[in-house]
Amino acid sequence: MHYRITGLLLAAMFALPAAAQLDPSGEWAPLFHEDFPERIPGPEIGDYLGLPINAAARLRADTWDASLLTLPEHQCKPHPSDYAWRGPANLRIWKEVDRETQQLIAYHTHISWQAPERIIWMDGRPHPPDYAPHTWQGFSTGKWEGDILTITTDHLKNGWIRRNGVPRSDRATVTEHLLRHGNILTVVVIVNDPVYLTEPFIRSTDFQADERQQIAPYPCEAVVEVVRPKGEVPSHLPGTNTFLTEFPKKYDLPAEAPRGGAETMYPEYRLKMKQMKPAK
Repeated sequence: MHYRITGLLLAAMFALPAAAQLDPSGEWAPLFHEDFPERIPGPEIGDYLGLPINAAARLRADTWDASLLTLPEHQCKPHPSDYAWRGPANLRIWKEVDRETQQLIAYHTHISWQAPERIIWMDGRPHPPDYAPHTWQGFSTGKWEGDILTITTDHLKNGWIRRNGVPRSDRATVTEHLLRHGNILTVVVIVNDPVYLTEPFIRSTDFQADERQQIAPYPCEAVVEVVRPKGEVPSHLPGTNTFLTEFPKKYDLPAEAPRGGAETMYPEYRLKMKQMKPAK
């Protein structure tokens, strides 16, 4: 009798569902209540405030020209996975489960703009070696930390952290935290870049569940938008970008402030700005 009761208890225990995390699967619409000017109209030329960039990143941003995006080879680029959350990003997340074991293998994401799809491996597989190819989505592995899905990504192509030329190198590693609160999904992205950043760069983006969302296809075909001589690439030679002065003048800021750097991330920098003269 004792063994029979024990067997029944064990059977009942295994019949109960295991404790589960807050699954992020579903259809998600972007919320633009944070950073709207940066994400929709786009950031202003020369605005590097709050970015922990070094001199190399600043030089690349200063020489960048928005007309670069008219070149056919740049027209159909997706955002890299660390920035993709920030774009016109209607989002779908779904999970891949092993049929036999019912163990979670991976999460998949699809984003509306340029329709990139990404795999976040949840089965403990290792990251590839350094010489493996780099892609726009990179190689991502995930793990649950309580109800937070933490994702680690490397093997990314060169990308950007702000759409005004501020770069992110292919040596960067990215950590993302997905937090679900009912029908709100918050994505926290932390970029560590030994080439262009002096400190980790952190930002968050929010989505709202949308059960009626339908994501349309995004076919993209490159065309010649501007006729240029062969080999010409839009850019500014160092020291020749006259647009860099417009942002500080528009907002009556000191000329040094928009140049960015880790110092500009912190509230104490406001006190220092008060001691500076506005740009002329």
